Amino acid sequence: MIRIIEEDKPLFVLDTDNTTYAFKVMPTGHLEHLYYGRKIHMDSSDGIEEPKGYPAGNTAIPDKDTNSITLEDLRLEMSSYGKGDVREAFIELRNADGSSTSDFRYDSYGQSKGTATPEDKDSDEEVLPKSYGEEAEILTIKLKDSDNSLELDLIYTVYPSCDVITRYAVLENSGEGDITIEKIMSTQIDFDPGDYTFSTFTGAWAREMKKTDLPVSGARLVNSSFTGTSSNRANPFVMVSKKGCMEDFGEVYAFNLVYSGNHYESIEKSSHGKVRFLSGINPTGFTWRLQKGESFASPEAVMTYSCSGYNGMSGKMHDFVSKHILRGPWKDRLRPVLLNSWEAAYFNISESRLLRLARKAKSVGIELFVMDDGWFGERNDDSKSLGDWYPNPKKLPHGIKGLCDKIRALGLQFGIWVEPEMVNENSDLYRAHPDWAIKISGKSHSPARNQMILDLTRSEVQDYIIEAMRKVFSSADISYVKWDMNRIFTDVFSEGLPKDRQGEVFHRYVLGLYRIMRALTREFPEILFEGCASGGNRFDLGILSFFPQIWASDDTDAVARAEIQTGYSYGYPMRCVTAHVSDVPNHQTLRRTPIETRFNVASFGVLGYECNLCDMKKEDINAIREQISFYKAHRETLQRGRFYRQDKGDGEDHGMGLLEPSPCNSISWTTVSEDKKNAVTMTLQILTHPNCKWRVINPKGLKEDMKYKFKGRVLDFDIRNFGGLVNFISPVHVKPDGTIHGILSRFIKMHAEEEEHVMYGDAMMYAGVHLKNSFAGCGYDDKTIAYYPDFGSRIYTVDQTSEPPHSTSV
Repeated sequence: MIRIIEEDKPLFVLDTDNTTYAFKVMPTGHLEHLYYGRKIHMDSSDGIEEPKGYPAGNTAIPDKDTNSITLEDLRLEMSSYGKGDVREAFIELRNADGSSTSDFRYDSYGQSKGTATPEDKDSDEEVLPKSYGEEAEILTIKLKDSDNSLELDLIYTVYPSCDVITRYAVLENSGEGDITIEKIMSTQIDFDPGDYTFSTFTGAWAREMKKTDLPVSGARLVNSSFTGTSSNRANPFVMVSKKGCMEDFGEVYAFNLVYSGNHYESIEKSSHGKVRFLSGINPTGFTWRLQKGESFASPEAVMTYSCSGYNGMSGKMHDFVSKHILRGPWKDRLRPVLLNSWEAAYFNISESRLLRLARKAKSVGIELFVMDDGWFGERNDDSKSLGDWYPNPKKLPHGIKGLCDKIRALGLQFGIWVEPEMVNENSDLYRAHPDWAIKISGKSHSPARNQMILDLTRSEVQDYIIEAMRKVFSSADISYVKWDMNRIFTDVFSEGLPKDRQGEVFHRYVLGLYRIMRALTREFPEILFEGCASGGNRFDLGILSFFPQIWASDDTDAVARAEIQTGYSYGYPMRCVTAHVSDVPNHQTLRRTPIETRFNVASFGVLGYECNLCDMKKEDINAIREQISFYKAHRETLQRGRFYRQDKGDGEDHGMGLLEPSPCNSISWTTVSEDKKNAVTMTLQILTHPNCKWRVINPKGLKEDMKYKFKGRVLDFDIRNFGGLVNFISPVHVKPDGTIHGILSRFIKMHAEEEEHVMYGDAMMYAGVHLKNSFAGCGYDDKTIAYYPDFGSRIYTVDQTSEPPHSTSV
């Protein structure tokens, strides 16, 4: 709800169901930020507005008629340089006369309502995607810089039920001369003094989304990307929390950006103790010439607040992304279980080999078969043929359609991999259009993966990609497309732009990409598109505005993925995070993890498999068949449920405290259905500790007075996992890993411990479910002891029941 309260100057109050955001026009016309936090009763600014008095020493006043304030020591809605605010600015411009002072003051406001469909849905222009929704209320504040004939609109969109407010800015040049935008942010929040923590999600290829907490002090903290993408180095999702915040307790603000290019988030405590947060396009490498009558819009920034910890915040962000960012037919559909050919075959594919793999996939319950890289041009490795989007006749003698029809005849859907934004120098496309690649003509080029980036700032290149992909997608009954992008930007230069506008390349590229994706998703609405960029190099809300799911990381190792997926879960719903079960030793880490652990971790995302089923052991094939059956039975909860993380020591607790060799020795997740009648909870142990057998798990999000049955999956383990310990029960000596050991393992299995409890929701959440003891070297039986080695994991179902609690008499 947006309220405008007329005082001496307008007071703007933006209420969601649980938060309040307020700012006011000052007598000078500048916008003073008053409050953002839990919902409060507010019908005036009395007591909330900061008292004005005499400016502090060694500060400046904005003009000679104003001697009671200095902008440097006020909380502002936006900021610029030249009038006394020396903190980092929201906007930096080079005016037509060469000056850099900006002074935007209040002019007017307007209100409107949101729309049921995205505003850009039918646009063929290069425009940024934005959130949408009928419940949205929109406030536009118009500011003017009269000295330079500029107008700046600050647009606020309120989503009450999600407790989310979005912001972006539109700058219009009403003057006679050109101006240059050197920096324009999307949101600014000035906080009261206090102890804040800035949490970023950083990493690299194969180790994305590592949560890093930094105290906010006098030094400026920056989270940014300069790869040309939102990047795996620093995701645009960040958090600002107050001291002591945990998963289910404390105050936290969260911010994200609906943008897929270079981004910038900064936070800094001023010399007066106030804290300023900024988010928007990275100003490094960015300039934009704005001519008379033209306007420029910054990407939409997303923000939310929770007073119930990180889990409370994540729930709001997940709801917002699911309802107001995702779009199209696949927004609410359950996603199929797929098998991807990459780690099974890499580039060495053929129709016969893929069909063998597909038949095996069908036998275990796979629903979608995906042909990855290697199917087009002369693509036998990564050195050639990107850009030549026609099937290789030797590998696919009957074309894409011939293979697709045979896959379909097996009862499987068919998907395909493409990388449309790239070109190899050794390709027909590059030989025909060398000027279409981003490079500096006449100078040496910095290569990456033997490929170059096509110049999407140029409309003819965009049109080529749209037409090339249209031919591929319409050539067969294709249900799924994996859209990859496997390199960062280097030698950034466009032959389609004049030399004085090269600072526009990064942003124009993103706009061109959005035009391409918008055109193709509109023309092929039934195709399930999945974004990918060397894994998580472009996991952001801009991509999710077109593709409803993104490949989270090229690292499929279960232990690494558990941490990566935990990182994503803070800001993104798990229905958007794709995760695969792969073979061991893992192709990225060479680590061996149990097949059930690999499934348990992957099942909390959008489940897929990426392994050579034709080479797998019978036991593993049977395990996969049972895994997929379990996943389908609980897919509704896993893909659409509310996701919760558990604090360290609040999930599966061993009581080891500082003796733990890892910063996080266990990871536990719970996903709860919308009606709270069903849940799935998972726990993963990283390393085993000697003589540490006690285990308890606390599922989250249950209905306190509802009775549930907590039950573990029925599992069997190979007796060879116990090595020579088998001789404690064997009547004859068995050589570990010998022939007899192998024969026995075919007929004798170790059964998993049985876990079944009937408890109320509050008992599970607060008292915890006390699990069977882990093996600790002093005996084993499957009634009382759990086989729980390094990288061990369990998954449990929690379902509403009318059964009475089990009782044990002594």
